[in-house]
Amino acid sequence: MQKIYLLVLIPILFILGAPIFANKVTPYILGLPFFMFFVCLSVLVTSLTLLIMNKFDVKAKGDVE
Repeated sequence: MQKIYLLVLIPILFILGAPIFANKVTPYILGLPFFMFFVCLSVLVTSLTLLIMNKFDVKAKGDVE
């Protein structure tokens, strides 16, 4: 197993940490309640993590058979 696959833990931990850190409404960020901002941020973090994994994965490029 390549070490690049360990990046998949970032979104998992990010979403599992949501009830602990994002259980607030009062601080508004960009006009959104904090929890809604956290959900949008988790979507972005997950997308970026998968993009990085795809970029550096050798099997996804088709070089290895």
